Amino acid sequence: MIRTLAVTTDYAVIHDLPLEELSDPTIRWYWVDFYNPDEQEASNLRDHFHFHPLTIEDCFHFLQRPKIDHYHNVHFFVMHALNAKTLDAEEVDMYLGSNYIVTFHLHQSREIEDAWTRVSQQESLRNQGQIYAAYLILDNLVDQYFPSVYQIEDLLDDMENKMNAESIDVLMTQVFEIRSQLLQLRRTIVPMRDLLYRIISSDRIEQVREHLVFFTDIHDHLLKLSEMVDSNREITADIRDSFISLNANRMNNIMKTLTVITTIFMPLTFIAGLYGMNFTYMPELEWHWGYFAILAIMIGIGIGMFAWFQKKGWFK
Repeated sequence: MIRTLAVTTDYAVIHDLPLEELSDPTIRWYWVDFYNPDEQEASNLRDHFHFHPLTIEDCFHFLQRPKIDHYHNVHFFVMHALNAKTLDAEEVDMYLGSNYIVTFHLHQSREIEDAWTRVSQQESLRNQGQIYAAYLILDNLVDQYFPSVYQIEDLLDDMENKMNAESIDVLMTQVFEIRSQLLQLRRTIVPMRDLLYRIISSDRIEQVREHLVFFTDIHDHLLKLSEMVDSNREITADIRDSFISLNANRMNNIMKTLTVITTIFMPLTFIAGLYGMNFTYMPELEWHWGYFAILAIMIGIGIGMFAWFQKKGWFK
């Protein structure tokens, strides 16, 4: 689907104007949106706009890393939207020219839809030109990252409250799931942060200079998001390490207990094995009190070793 939004010299809006009429002198600037176009519609990128072949190739080869490329008077952006359900990145491409923007996306984009509606309804936004429409798209994309990050923070808070109620295995499974989600978010947020840094640091886009404070604000949001993601990853790492340490400590206590029991029974097993041999000439076997004496010796050895281990602090 192709739709157009044209802003006239008196800042009126004309929707769905044919591509051929967008060059009319009365058009101040315009926005063309390609949503999941078929092959014939997509050919307009090449035949009508004459965009660079490499940018057209990037539009159809997902997923490119967020980036910005400069081609003469056209600036090509690759941006990432975030699927709130799966946390997968969805590519949104944008061309920025001297009096137009062209957006290209294969998935439904609420961010573009919101920016489109606001530009259509608010004359004050249209007055600031196509660069402000580009800012609105970027700002909406970044704003949609926050709910996913906040949701993960809520999950971490719930985990801390349930640490005494849930088993370690269940909590560890949740920790690794959250770490996987944070990794997905980081793969989207950090490249977008780098993209915004390039935009505000470059002198290639003169229009950005006039609206630098707006793009800097988006960069600040991405810095905050990346710090939140890194902070949450550290929290999950601390929880994971605590669980591992707790589990190791429990295992050490179990092994220590088993070792003490085994050590106590070693001399007892030796005595029982010695007198369990079926040799004929063993004087103690014919002694009337032999069984009771050996049994008393074995009990005494067991109690003595237990008291000695306890004195050394092996049971603490």
